[in-house]
Amino acid sequence: MSLSRRHFLGTSAAAATLAALATPGLAQSRTFFGIATGGTGGTYYPLGGMLAQLISNTAELPDTRLSATAETGNASVANSQLLGRGEIESAFASADILDAAYNGTGQFEGEPIENLRAIGALYPETVQLVVRAESGITSIEDLRGKSVSSGSPGSGQWQLLGDLLEAHGMTREDINEDYSSFAQSVDKIKDGNLDASLITAGLPTSSVTDLANGHEIAIVPLAGPAIEAMQEAQPYYASATVPAGAYNGIEEDVPTLAVRAIWTTHAEVSEDVVYAVTKALYENTETLGQVHPMGKQISVETALESVSIPLHPGAERYYKEMGVTE
Repeated sequence: MSLSRRHFLGTSAAAATLAALATPGLAQSRTFFGIATGGTGGTYYPLGGMLAQLISNTAELPDTRLSATAETGNASVANSQLLGRGEIESAFASADILDAAYNGTGQFEGEPIENLRAIGALYPETVQLVVRAESGITSIEDLRGKSVSSGSPGSGQWQLLGDLLEAHGMTREDINEDYSSFAQSVDKIKDGNLDASLITAGLPTSSVTDLANGHEIAIVPLAGPAIEAMQEAQPYYASATVPAGAYNGIEEDVPTLAVRAIWTTHAEVSEDVVYAVTKALYENTETLGQVHPMGKQISVETALESVSIPLHPGAERYYKEMGVTE
């Protein structure tokens, strides 16, 4: 496996909270369960670490102990490909990218990943077009001739940026595209080497918080007729808001877009394992919310929202027990 196995420990307080859930007793064997996340500057990485520890402490399987680990990854596109090759047991990915991957469209044109299976929806990821306040960039059209990061290669940002540009009558040739990760793009904005970064993650996003704590920033609004037309063509892009106070210096609500994050696995993972991890997540969301802000938005009631690929039988069994239907 190309990704290194490791636990994400989080803060000592978070670790203590989750460790309190540990159950005593010795297991006869151990079953490993990996979760591919994203870069360290986004939301996938810390949330995945906390989820892995929660699963390790609470998931129950007969005659074996389930040990979950979180892996750094390159987000939605790359994570979908990892699952397609069976190189990891589960991953986080955005709903639009998963749909494209399963059906062989967009970046997966002609190469569908048909073994993808959904575990459940997590939280809405907010689209944030981040710039320095003095940049003069207040709209997508203002990006013409500017340097713009669309995220790490293999992320869903690349397709999103293309959709935004097309909706406003522009192409990639109209900008100077940069492929930095969230954390790298923020460092470049700090140094004056990048004009804008497109970041899709849960609020608040750690890399944006870091930038806003040392520099005056702005979040470019994504609203209006062009955006509405894009939403008609790409229904996964829901309307959302970056609320005032989300970051230092953001004093008014900013209209934008969002797409829901989906926890995904592949068809070869056993039904009992997926049932156990699904149950562990949705029966401990209160605990997850205590250690990560986005955990508060995860609920079994919304577990099937934006899920367009087949459910894994293990997850489906849990939802039937809970009376949750599509």
